[in-house]
Amino acid sequence: MVMMKIYLAAPFFSPEQIDRLERVEEALAKNPTVTQVYSPRQHQESQAEQFTPAWAAEIFKRDVGQVLDADALVVVADFHDNDADSGTAFEQGLAWATKKPIVLFEETDYPTNLMLTESLTAFMKTSDALMNYDFSQCPALPYDGKIM
Repeated sequence: MVMMKIYLAAPFFSPEQIDRLERVEEALAKNPTVTQVYSPRQHQESQAEQFTPAWAAEIFKRDVGQVLDADALVVVADFHDNDADSGTAFEQGLAWATKKPIVLFEETDYPTNLMLTESLTAFMKTSDALMNYDFSQCPALPYDGKIM
């Protein structure tokens, strides 16, 4: 069985988002087809002071490198005022442009932008589904939520 390196794209700006992300991280850690998960939330350290231009440049370069190095992306679609997080959407677009499988995870009931739904490989609503998904094969699972 091929083991996969996963980049976990997700916002982590509120307690609700962090809780959701922690559950996704736990599910991926239990998935037997996943070798490694890179979650940017766990990699905010830098030589530069946080939120300075030097910090931003370092984090950007590291995260982009990890997207490019990953075998697949898991994207947590989390919304604020009916809009997806722009950083997460950027990471998904980069993954799509480099032809990586994209698994979109959404447990909320917001309409999702068609650019996110049309670029995905598989759509899931539960962390159990992520825990049992075969990332070595990345079977297609169509989006079945609301589209905007």
